[in-house]
Order: sequence, then C-alpha cells, then structure tokens
Amino acid sequence: MARAATTASPPAAPPASLPADLTEALRRLKLATVRRLAPEVLHTAKVQRWTPEEVLRTLIEAEVAARDESNLRNRLRGAGFPVTKTLEEFKVAASSVPQATFDYLAGLEWVPKAENLCLVGPAGTGKSHLLVALGHAAVAAGHKVRYLTAAELVEQLYRGLADNSVGRVIDALLRHDFVIVDEVGFAPLDDTGTQLLFRFVAAAYERRALGIASHWPFEQWGRFLPEHVTATSLLDRLLHHATVVVTESESFRMRETRTRTTRSRS
Repeated sequence: MARAATTASPPAAPPASLPADLTEALRRLKLATVRRLAPEVLHTAKVQRWTPEEVLRTLIEAEVAARDESNLRNRLRGAGFPVTKTLEEFKVAASSVPQATFDYLAGLEWVPKAENLCLVGPAGTGKSHLLVALGHAAVAAGHKVRYLTAAELVEQLYRGLADNSVGRVIDALLRHDFVIVDEVGFAPLDDTGTQLLFRFVAAAYERRALGIASHWPFEQWGRFLPEHVTATSLLDRLLHHATVVVTESESFRMRETRTRTTRSRS
C-alpha cells in the first residue's frame, strides 16, 4: 500500500527589516528600543491583525519601560551608595525607631517638601542602614539622591575653596532631591571646615531634603564644630523642618556577633 505523501509546513518567514529611512529616523529620535523591536512587532501585528493603536501602544510602552530602567540605573550609579540596603531589611521592631515614624519616612512625602531627617545615636544602631535604605527607596521613586560621608563632603568643599568653586560644588550637590551626609562628627573640623559645612546646610535650607546621621547628641556637636555661633546657626537650619530620631539600644552588629558566637558554641 502506497504511503501518502506528506508536505511539511514552510518555515515562518523572519520579520522583515525596517526600511533604511525609518531606521535612521528612529536613530535620530533616539528611540533605540522601538528601532530594535519594531520589525518583530510589525510582523506579529500583521499575523495577528492588530489595530494600529495596538502596534503604537506596544512600541511606546516598550520604549518607556526601557528608559525608566536606564534612568533608574543612572540614578543608582550617581547616588554613590556604599552598599545596598532596603527598607524591607530594616528591623523596625528591634530598633528604637517608632513604627509610625518609620512608616512616615518610608512614604517619602518629606523629600519633595525639602524636610530633613536627623538620626542621632550610638554606632551600630541602624542609622546608616536606614539612611541608605531610604536613599534606595527615593531613587526607585524617581528622586535624584546623593550619598556622602561628612568627611567626603567637607573634602569636596575644601577642593572647591582651593579653586574658588565652592558655590558650583554646592549647586551641583543640590541638584539632587535628597542629599545624605553620613558619619557627621567622626572627625573634628577646623574653623574653615565648619564654615564650609554651614554654607552647605544654609544653601540646602528649605530647598532640598537632607539626611544626617551622627553618633553625637546635638548638645555635644561643639566637640567637632569649634565655632559655637556657627554650630548653633547650622543646627537651627538643620532642625527647623526635620524629623529627629534618636537611635538607642545595643549595636545590631554586636548583637549579631554574640548570637553567632552562642550558636557556634552550642
């Protein structure tokens, strides 16, 4: 008995390339994602009989998503975070940060209002973790963030003093919506450093949100700010529109070390 002949279906034709003039126009408009996806999308649209609106929506949504992702990467890179920390990782119950305060800070409503956050407490009580985590959350929400230690900030301002560009250095920092200054008071400042720090805080006052962390209580800032009048004026501007959180209890790092030691002994 003769076997019936079978014919294989022809392979699907690959999507046709865009005409050269369209490719060049999309390149000039910097629509890289549309240029890359358009041949496949147009091919699918033809097969599945999409409406023109569906084609346009698919290409525009892909372009917007790609740009949002690129902008997020650029903001993260520009922030200069030393580590990655998230609000989900912050152990509110184990900290001395009230839950209501944490919820308010996590909402980030205070950032566009140019309000400040001041964290004061011993080392290891979650100040830097909370600041960096809030910085990451602000970046994800579309804000521009810059992280520096106090030493890095003053060093930048000193370099600006050397070539008479302090104003430009401060303006560049204040292009960010949220500026984090960590480890305030780890090293004492001379009179010039104190004046530079005051100039920065005064320029940011009611213009940008600042996040400050220090292990020194405010009444002891005279230990590293030698000019009493300048220190008072600095704190006056810093605390006027600010959420102040005093972190207490035992260092998280010491607690975790002791827990690991106990487990290893067990």
